[in-house]
Amino acid sequence: MKSLLLTVTLSSLVATLQAYDDLPFISEEDKLSGVWFIKAIVSQRREAEGETLVAFPIKFTCPEEGTLELRHTLASKGECINLGIRMQRTEEPGQYSAFWGHTLFYIYDLPVKDHYILYSESHPFQKISQFGYLIGKYPEENQDTLEVFKEFIQHKGFLQENIHVPEQRERCIPKHNSAHQDHKC
Repeated sequence: MKSLLLTVTLSSLVATLQAYDDLPFISEEDKLSGVWFIKAIVSQRREAEGETLVAFPIKFTCPEEGTLELRHTLASKGECINLGIRMQRTEEPGQYSAFWGHTLFYIYDLPVKDHYILYSESHPFQKISQFGYLIGKYPEENQDTLEVFKEFIQHKGFLQENIHVPEQRERCIPKHNSAHQDHKC
């Protein structure tokens, strides 16, 4: 009886994990055109304790078929950094390449309307770096999509404690450090 229960349990676990490998990729790039909000982020490393993670809206455009452009602002050490990434669709379904092929992006369509998972793998200097982003059209949290995201990233090998739900802000305002203002070159 115990072996039958174990077999059934293992079969359901394998089916669940395969389901997250089978999330559909985005079918039409123009669905992503517009402003999106980062609802959750995961990486291989833990963020510093007590540090608030802040996210600003990202903007996708499709300048031509097979190309996606992402514009995003990051805050680092009180400075606002504008980032632009041009991604080119590859021959693999749902896969986009950037930075001379060193970074691959996968865009998964979620069952909840206007939500996607953006998963990236970077291979600079023979070191692999992975990130996952849950994005949505509106800034409000959606528990259903967060659960799907958690299961997806677990399947990809991330630790649950590395998931961060960022504080949403409309725009980045740089902090001016008086020590830097007084310094003369």
